[in-house]
Amino acid sequence: MAGDPRRWQIGLVGYGEVGRILAEDLRQQDIKVCAYDIKLGGEHGAPLKEHAAKFGVALATSHAELASRSDFIISAVTASQAVAVAKACAAAINQGTWFLDFNSASPGAKQRAAALIDGAAGRYVEGAVMTSVPPYRIKVPLLLGGPGARELEPLLNAIGFAAKVASDKLGVSSAVKMCRSIMIKGLEAMVIESFTTARGYGVEDAVLASLAETFPGIDWEKQGAYVFQRVIEHGRRRAEEVREVAETVREAGLTPWSAQGTAERQAWMSDLADEGLFGLRGSSEFARSADWRTEADRILTRINRTK
Repeated sequence: MAGDPRRWQIGLVGYGEVGRILAEDLRQQDIKVCAYDIKLGGEHGAPLKEHAAKFGVALATSHAELASRSDFIISAVTASQAVAVAKACAAAINQGTWFLDFNSASPGAKQRAAALIDGAAGRYVEGAVMTSVPPYRIKVPLLLGGPGARELEPLLNAIGFAAKVASDKLGVSSAVKMCRSIMIKGLEAMVIESFTTARGYGVEDAVLASLAETFPGIDWEKQGAYVFQRVIEHGRRRAEEVREVAETVREAGLTPWSAQGTAERQAWMSDLADEGLFGLRGSSEFARSADWRTEADRILTRINRTK
């Protein structure tokens, strides 16, 4: 494996929003990038192939091909697939190849994934992405964990990441991320539920005024629009993450009542989006309304129509 990270062949497993952002920022530095996504072989593969061609990203035909070609692998898939991807890559990973698990999975899932990669002579490091990727892009705050975290940290930062070691012990950085997500993703679910219900009763202005008085540091109008946009577009991924959050809560010995409810609300919004309630997914107008009331009205109309 090349010692200089700028000379690495970087493999991206998962070519969704996060994978494409990382690919763009790495290619801007002229770093070689190869990607694999199960969607490449299906009806949704065309936009991914177009993006890869535009930015000079090579495409692999399988997890094994990507793993065999890479000096450094980043797994950025849906939370439920974190362990499965580690298993698929472990079958062909080269000795000493770094494997950065970017996924929002529970500490237990990260430990299972690590056992697969390390057992195949790879070098597993868990990564906990601590906020939304798009505003920060490759410099999104990233907590690292595991025995190899301190060695990988300066290599990652040399190619543009903003990584910091949380612990040499696996599971710690993921626990930080999961506990934060109970609050952040839960707040999203509460905004959707509170604001839509308030709109249904015609009391949204009074509710927002009360929230502004209690939490004066938050622009609730702006935050409401942002939350609706993000949940409509990424509710499925968020629901999967919060199910991992619920598993994290269970691993600590608690019953995850809040996390379970959050996952249901996030998935429910994604179901409505898949039905086309908020417009055509992938279009320029989809999930971009500057006024959350527009989306709340669509939800209320849909509910009333099915009563």
